[in-house]
Amino acid sequence: MLVLGIETTCDETAAAVVERQADGQAKILSNVVRSQTDEHARFGGVVPEIAARAHVDLLDGIIASAMKEAGVGYGQLSAVAAAAGPGLIGGVIVGLTTAKAIAMVHDTPLIAVNHLEAHALTPRLTCALAFPYCLFLASGGHTQIVAVVGVGEYVRLGTTVDDAMGEAFDKVAKMLSLPYPGGPQVERAAADGVPTRFAFPRPMLGRPDANFSLSGLKTAVRNEASRLEPLEPQDISDLCASFQAAVLEATADRLTVGLRLFQERFGTPRALVAAGGVAANHAIRSALQDVAAKAQTTLIIPPPALCTDNGAMIAWAGAERMALGLTDTMEAPPRARWLLDANAKAPAGHANSRAGY
Repeated sequence: MLVLGIETTCDETAAAVVERQADGQAKILSNVVRSQTDEHARFGGVVPEIAARAHVDLLDGIIASAMKEAGVGYGQLSAVAAAAGPGLIGGVIVGLTTAKAIAMVHDTPLIAVNHLEAHALTPRLTCALAFPYCLFLASGGHTQIVAVVGVGEYVRLGTTVDDAMGEAFDKVAKMLSLPYPGGPQVERAAADGVPTRFAFPRPMLGRPDANFSLSGLKTAVRNEASRLEPLEPQDISDLCASFQAAVLEATADRLTVGLRLFQERFGTPRALVAAGGVAANHAIRSALQDVAAKAQTTLIIPPPALCTDNGAMIAWAGAERMALGLTDTMEAPPRARWLLDANAKAPAGHANSRAGY
């Protein structure tokens, strides 16, 4: 089957065409992504209204490019899939409405994809990974440990009680006056820093649950930075290195607990999978490798272009769902919040409006 996927949940406007063969093998025929980094850089973060307008301006051209690159016509599509949430509601409306229009005009099935499910299923797009496996999803809006039991079957084992991991990296960058987007800048500065200079807290370390907390760590960085002002370049590097070291240690601990909870409920995972923009951080990748090795499982991280938001993951999630006969009607709603695990609840104190709760 051939599926067109559309992604507009945040600040990437993307479309892709993916082929899923009868045996489950996949082939990406096109994957066109336009980042809006330049549009948001002067504001130091994503502005929802600007993002929505950019999606309106860009999406038609990006879809046309994806179809042309794939060498297929709309009449050949088996389905049109769009991210229907969770995300910035203006952008979600743009993508889902466009998908509905294409589906109606060409009498093609519509699939409204949960953006988080698309991340969860991405490793099956790049390798023949069987269920169940353990997913660590870390991005600007999401930090979760999830048991991926099957298509549409997800059990959240842990989540953030406050800031998402990528959000914490971005906010630390902003308080240190590093350019946007901040996550890669923090990693770059940390490479020249001394990670033991500042004794930042390791949030949630040793707790029996697998939840994360990053707000207190972020505050500790702010307090130390304020004490040192004016900051010298080495101060910034040392603050970033010490912050990143704390994140690494806390993440390793939280994932170790998450994998133990997975083992207790679902047996040995086929793999530990990392997805989301934070998975592009080389230091975090190394820490995840250590965690996987100690748990005697395999670490799988999709290519960087498939870790961040893209149309191919939406198309693939649509193909996986369609293979099971799961399609949607034209009444499928756009959602700012959409749980991956329908039985999960937000932890007490959770305040992240972009984390899908």
